[in-house]
Amino acid sequence: MNDRTRSSGRDADAADEGLPAQTPAVPTLGDVIALRLGRREMLMGSLAVTAIGAAGGLLSWVAPAAGAAASRFKFREIAHGVDETHHVAPGHDARILIRWGDPVVSGAPPFDPMNQSAAAQSQQFGYNNDYIGYLGLPFGSANTARGVLCVNHEYTSEEVMFPSGDFYGRGDLDSATRERVDVEMAAHGTSVLEVQRDETGWRVVGDGDLNRRITALATEFELSGPAAGDARVRTLADPSGLRVIGTINNCAGGMTPWGTYLSCEENFHTYFWGTLAEDHPEHANYKRYGLGKPGYAWGRFHDRFDINKEPNEANRFGWIVEIDPLDPASTPRKRTALGRFKHEGAETIVNTDGRVVIYSGDDQRFEYLYRFVSDGIFDAADRAANMDLLDRGTLSVARFLDDGRIEWLPLVHGENGLTAENGFASQADVLIETRRAADVLGATPMDRPEDVEADPASGKVFVLLTNNSKREPEQTDAANPRAENRFGHIIEIAPAGGNHAATGGTWEILVLCGDPAKPEVGARWNAATSENGWFASPDNCAVDPQGRLWVATDQGSSWAKTGTADGVWGLETEGELRGTGKMFFRVPIGAEMCGPQFTADGRTLFVAVQHPATDGTEDYPGFERKSTFEDPATRWPDFKDDMPPRPSVVVITKNDGGMVGE
Repeated sequence: MNDRTRSSGRDADAADEGLPAQTPAVPTLGDVIALRLGRREMLMGSLAVTAIGAAGGLLSWVAPAAGAAASRFKFREIAHGVDETHHVAPGHDARILIRWGDPVVSGAPPFDPMNQSAAAQSQQFGYNNDYIGYLGLPFGSANTARGVLCVNHEYTSEEVMFPSGDFYGRGDLDSATRERVDVEMAAHGTSVLEVQRDETGWRVVGDGDLNRRITALATEFELSGPAAGDARVRTLADPSGLRVIGTINNCAGGMTPWGTYLSCEENFHTYFWGTLAEDHPEHANYKRYGLGKPGYAWGRFHDRFDINKEPNEANRFGWIVEIDPLDPASTPRKRTALGRFKHEGAETIVNTDGRVVIYSGDDQRFEYLYRFVSDGIFDAADRAANMDLLDRGTLSVARFLDDGRIEWLPLVHGENGLTAENGFASQADVLIETRRAADVLGATPMDRPEDVEADPASGKVFVLLTNNSKREPEQTDAANPRAENRFGHIIEIAPAGGNHAATGGTWEILVLCGDPAKPEVGARWNAATSENGWFASPDNCAVDPQGRLWVATDQGSSWAKTGTADGVWGLETEGELRGTGKMFFRVPIGAEMCGPQFTADGRTLFVAVQHPATDGTEDYPGFERKSTFEDPATRWPDFKDDMPPRPSVVVITKNDGGMVGE
């Protein structure tokens, strides 16, 4: 969920070439920021640090200062740091549930990293697990001991995935082989898994009827909604413009109230081979999305990823995909009404009037926050009636005003400049070029908007802004107040009257991230109750059944600047401790924290550890070089000489069976 071109060793700036042409207006910040951040002053208490034993070494936990307000998170905090394994708060158990290469469908072959094949990988757990969704079984039962787990596989890290002689690097795409490309494609997509908890803990049900792999290589998808069948999504292979093979760069996502799974296609631009002439009708569109510097060699062997052979194919990616995990024979759908951009997050909330609302960020520097409101009403008694709710509705983009108000600007053809005179001949054009449409409306360019979560109880919406080191001082505004924002921030939105379909609402900054003890970071916190409570680069989040906010981070190689690996923090959102965190879980060197997902009873937390041993290993003391298949910075989670590092889903429970975080 970081800028994928960075974490996979690809050009981080390739995606920024198509930035919006407008320069954000320079607001008068003084009184505005003082007003909105005035109560974030840092209150440092005396810290008592006690060493405790933990797997992999000694960690620290911090006792609250005498007289401090009580935290809603009762767990004993772990310490910042970086090493080869994962760590979890004392009193909790963190076990590997499934790893890259483990069997998914019945009859899948055992994992053999030295003899990988597309046929095997298409039956095995894919690479770089990201979003995790959980649905109790049977549907409607809210079962917290048996369910279906839905997991995204975002991209591949070839340098630690294949033996050195078998993988190609960014500067050497011509050396790729069809065999390796097809393995990569099979490792992308999603996995659907039946899971069950018994007296020994959680396990994958190996012969589960619902188990399924969906891949970039062979799975067929249906295009639905306003852009389906449009001339701009028709190809030689699909003259109808209705059928697409594969899904790519599946990042965050969400679960719907009717039991389907939403998977977000994010950095699709890096998969396409070739360039279009400047006078080609799609040239400006593709430049706006950053196409032109491929990071994969797929286009050498699959014409659909060569835009000179299939110039419309890239318009068929960048959507939110809806998958029915309860029907393994169903055809997933790309819901074009939700817009085409580098989607991050798609959690749904049922509005007070029964309509379905989905918030989603466009994960790139200076991009936008979006909201979709369905036309139809959710029917809790009729699952089938909800299956096409996401094909009709209104997509809007956010404008953050300096006085703390937010405006939602509808992206509707024929309105507000979205006309044929400006290059939008239909609603399909508006959705295919969602970014350009948002430019026309004057949306607020943000610091990489990623996951967005709505708290069903409070109605508050949390927007995670990961970072933006390219924001200049003259580009700051009230919602993005820091130039060279390397560590990100979180915004909290309150919809007007609790109505998520309202045209406006209010916003404020919940926290500016980074180490508050370092002046150059410039972070401001309400109350720094511990030395490990701060974090950098918020990415994913989850609201647990108690209404507590949990934040997962993605610093990429920037962990070397903060001195700590990514992980999960409990973040206070109310009272005296509002804006303070406690470190709960930490990933191994080079990894990213993804996909926090709770069961409905709060007694299980699923998390995804992505790309271990890749990011920033050159700065890891004692290693200080790039990881390779043969020589990785860690061999987590197997720690066997014949096994490379393997992205994995980790299941966290409390040793006494209680609620996680207590």
